Amino acid sequence: MARDRNAGAKAGDSNGPESVGGDKAPTRAVVIVPVLTRQPKGDDDSARPRLQRSAEARLDEAVGLTRAIDLEPVHTAIVTLNDPRPATLLGSGKVEEFAGIVKEQGAELVIVDHPLTPVQQRNLEKEMNAKVLDRTGLILEIFGRRARTKEGTLQVELAHLNYQKGRLVRSWTHLERQRGGAGFLGGPGETQIESDRRALQEKIIKLKRELETVVRTRDLHRSKRRKVPFPVVAIVGYTNAGKSTLFNRLTGASVLAENMLFATLDPTLRRVRLPHGTPIILSDTVGFISDLPTHLIAAFRATLEEVVEADLVIHLRDISDPDTAAQADDVERILSDLGVDAADTDRVVEVWNKIDQLDEGNRERLLSDSADGRKAPPIAISAITGEGIPTLSGLIEQRVSGELESIDVTLEPSQLGQIDWLYRNGDVVSRIDNDDGSVSMTLKATASARDEIAAKILRKNKG
Repeated sequence: MARDRNAGAKAGDSNGPESVGGDKAPTRAVVIVPVLTRQPKGDDDSARPRLQRSAEARLDEAVGLTRAIDLEPVHTAIVTLNDPRPATLLGSGKVEEFAGIVKEQGAELVIVDHPLTPVQQRNLEKEMNAKVLDRTGLILEIFGRRARTKEGTLQVELAHLNYQKGRLVRSWTHLERQRGGAGFLGGPGETQIESDRRALQEKIIKLKRELETVVRTRDLHRSKRRKVPFPVVAIVGYTNAGKSTLFNRLTGASVLAENMLFATLDPTLRRVRLPHGTPIILSDTVGFISDLPTHLIAAFRATLEEVVEADLVIHLRDISDPDTAAQADDVERILSDLGVDAADTDRVVEVWNKIDQLDEGNRERLLSDSADGRKAPPIAISAITGEGIPTLSGLIEQRVSGELESIDVTLEPSQLGQIDWLYRNGDVVSRIDNDDGSVSMTLKATASARDEIAAKILRKNKG
């Protein structure tokens, strides 16, 4: 059984959207979401069953991924599969039906939101007379568009080559030709497909060497940060959970933040001074997604080391999304693969974003449920409106610097230039301007700020 949904302009519609340049209409695509009625054996960890998301949510995500690289979905469908076919995944009747839709809609691309074997991809392309991309290929295309830094570009290219290496099937006649053998003995030589594989492998080795150089540079930067002991706080979450918006809110930066899957790819780091003066390094990481290709996890491991090395991890969730629980489960699985225990509430803070998109009743119910039996209840925020941000900032500061302490300070007339510094690095509770020109202050500050105050002011007074 298939559920169809019209997602774009009809065939022949001359008023469809145009590309950014205005010269050419965007590529028209048919989006297919296969839903398996039973999970294949060995596909998941039986000790931790995967939360199943709704077919409609999967379709919405597939359409979002398609639009993330400026494709125009002209037809979408959910297809229930009782018995996946080894040759085409879909049944012959469905393949024929979609071939007709591709022709009728003038589509050039078919997106199948499911992993395809090289043979399945080749057969579907022949039957539908259009380019076919599976979920892995689509995510790789998006990452290729989004990468901006040298490291990001190398990582995506390496993942793409590893993906392509498995796709070298005998789809074209030139792959069946043989080249002459080397040396005096001659012999049958190597087939073109073997030559192509060898060329790909050589390029993969070259890219790995380049990436190792970039990774060494990143490690040097990381070691320099360790010498200046600023705590590192990493923001992780499902793609489009609002990580970049929160990053901008906390840092005052202007990192690209759009309502789009994988709007940003390359990690960004900024130094931030928290309300009571504690300096931290805040890291905005690439968004996670369900069924993230293993090629990408391996290629981006160096980038994700920022999460592994972080003193504190903020797990940001889009609490307004109906599939937020399944998304959180996917993020926790990837964190586990990286060696980060999401259940460690001393290191991982769960934050619920987009609370402003919930009505009052749902908001109160969620907050009430979250507090029941939890060692560390989630913090509800809105990165857009700023609601809950002071609470989050205070918790981050408490986790990295300890509880606030009350400190009494008296500044001599020669030290009055430090007053501004004290206001910036502590919460001034009271201030008395004495007759002799000195100033007595009581302030609340973190343990690290207390040590700084002791070194900067109190010891000088004793001297």
